[in-house]
Amino acid sequence: MALRDKTALVTGGGTGIGEAIAIDLAAAGVDVTVCGRRIAPLADTVATITAAGGKARAMVADMTDPEAIDELAATLIRDQGGVDILVNNAGFSSKVRSARYIGADEWRSVMDVNTMGPAMLTRALIEPMIEKGEGDVMMISSMAALRPGVMAGVVYSSAKTACKAYMEVLAQEVKRYGIRCTTIYPGEVDTPILENRALPPDETARALMMQSEDISAAAMMALALPHRATVSEIAITATAPRDMSADTKAALEKKTPEG
Repeated sequence: MALRDKTALVTGGGTGIGEAIAIDLAAAGVDVTVCGRRIAPLADTVATITAAGGKARAMVADMTDPEAIDELAATLIRDQGGVDILVNNAGFSSKVRSARYIGADEWRSVMDVNTMGPAMLTRALIEPMIEKGEGDVMMISSMAALRPGVMAGVVYSSAKTACKAYMEVLAQEVKRYGIRCTTIYPGEVDTPILENRALPPDETARALMMQSEDISAAAMMALALPHRATVSEIAITATAPRDMSADTKAALEKKTPEG
């Protein structure tokens, strides 16, 4: 009931964690907008939500394009006065993970999607929250921000560490206006982003991982708390350990995105 009739934007809402959060928010009575670069998976998320009686719409936007970000935010502000909840979830990792081999193009694209995009989108949507005196900004980061490593990759680890710093500074600025900032650090989750790994995990490995709905459950807990309480950070890891030596070896040896 605490979330009913609020509005939310979930970036990367067509698959994985973003899809799960969008579905759970809508089930709690939130009017959800999902955005991403591909309309087909976004439309699937909207169809799932509306079939269950929820409210949702899809908007195509590229988080590497500042003009597209500004256009997305302007549309939301014009149509519904902004959003009450912003979930910065969109992200992807490089195919080359090693600091020795990764090139400028991969470095730039990963930083843009994971760091620049959320920062520019938050900037564009924060003022209506300040005017209302209430709002939530949530960042789906990664355990790579807390434990950087070769398997996650040098640029993904750097980008997610930058997200951590960004959210800490943002919280210092906006908490006086009643805006809560929450960063979630998931460990391994069985999502499409795993296909970018040098050694994509098999079914046995994926069976040990968390699922998108696990991360969404944590996000919903933080968002549903009374607004007087803020969950600043949540770190979530899989219960069962797995041997990642082969994954790390493959990451060290991959020299180009093609192979």
